[in-house]
Amino acid sequence: MTLDRRSFLGTSIAAGAAVSALPRSVWAAGEDRLRVGLVGCGGRGTGALFNAAAASPEVEVTALADVFPDRLAQCRSHLEQLGERVRVGDDACHVGWDAGRALCSRPDVDVVILATPPHFRPAMLADAIGAGKHVFMEKPVAVCPAGVRTVIAAGDLANRSGLSIVSGTQRRHEACYLEAMRRIRDGDIGDVVAARCYWNQGGLWNRGRKDGWSDMEWQLRNWLYFTWLSGDHIVEQHVHNLDAVNWAMGSHPIKCTGMGGRQSRTQPEYGHCFDHFAVDYEYPGGVHAMSMCRQADGSSGRVGEVIQGTEGRAVTTSGRAKFEGGRNWAFEGENPNPYVAEHRDLHASIRGDGPYLNEARRIAESTLTAIMGRMSAYSGRELTWDEVLASPLDMTPPEYAFTSMQTPAIPVPGRTDPHDALWMETL
Repeated sequence: MTLDRRSFLGTSIAAGAAVSALPRSVWAAGEDRLRVGLVGCGGRGTGALFNAAAASPEVEVTALADVFPDRLAQCRSHLEQLGERVRVGDDACHVGWDAGRALCSRPDVDVVILATPPHFRPAMLADAIGAGKHVFMEKPVAVCPAGVRTVIAAGDLANRSGLSIVSGTQRRHEACYLEAMRRIRDGDIGDVVAARCYWNQGGLWNRGRKDGWSDMEWQLRNWLYFTWLSGDHIVEQHVHNLDAVNWAMGSHPIKCTGMGGRQSRTQPEYGHCFDHFAVDYEYPGGVHAMSMCRQADGSSGRVGEVIQGTEGRAVTTSGRAKFEGGRNWAFEGENPNPYVAEHRDLHASIRGDGPYLNEARRIAESTLTAIMGRMSAYSGRELTWDEVLASPLDMTPPEYAFTSMQTPAIPVPGRTDPHDALWMETL
């Protein structure tokens, strides 16, 4: 089956009047269960289901969806560990390009977990919210400005419908980060005057091409290395750190200047993405944050953030937080698994046992922060927030089908127009 761009996006283009008339999903009609469906049955999606099950004993898995039948079957096999909490019959296993939309339309799903490659997130979110479902969606939530605008529109609709949305930026639900940010707000490091953030590591997985795979299938199965699918690693991975900086700043940046390139991963199997970025972000009040990310084997690693204040600095990374200078402090409390905590917080929002959560706009802004850095690095141009938010850049291919499609050209700073997808013209 093939879908053209218009039919695949469906509600995501409108995300408004038509879908607002659809009924809202009520949490299992008052029953002691929370029925969860998964769209995107890879490793992260399968892991998210286990995290959701660990978060709340009332969680039941009722539906699965993936474009590939083998990925769905593998996920279904892993879920046997959850025993009777998995109630997925063959009729609740949806495969193909429209599998996510079919799952969202099911009356036996209260919460949809979105864990496909990021390119598909905006349309999937619009489908889920339009169908009246609560959502947990992995980060990032888009790969281009057009997708970000769709996510914001869907988030606004969720507000009007009372639907809860949580994104997979688990630091926002991690005890050490929550305490550190509270103390920053209380002025324990003085006024924030600068920041640095890093995600430097070696390479990640790469799936070699197999006989019988079309170009589209190979790119989908190797999605990290294609910007239209992942957003490049500054968006797909470094968004965690940029989100933390936005959190500390209490704002998104107003402009940026970035650079980057492709030096250690130049082989065709690595698609066309860069392997390193460095971006200078400017926030309101002339405050700057320096961002650095790299995926290169044999290089030094560092993942975390440094928030500089007038009276000290905060140093944060997953599982640890401390203040140096001024009021020295180190987090020493319990730090429950944040991958479970984010689902627990979502479930509390749905049940009304905790604050109402809708993280769509916040994660959309953090995703756009990363996209802005990538667009600046690809083009070599300084870009403003308003310019990028309004950009016509849309990385949707003309159709979704298992056909031939060449690898997009590698962006060249100084030549690539940040708002033009012509470097994807081979799609």
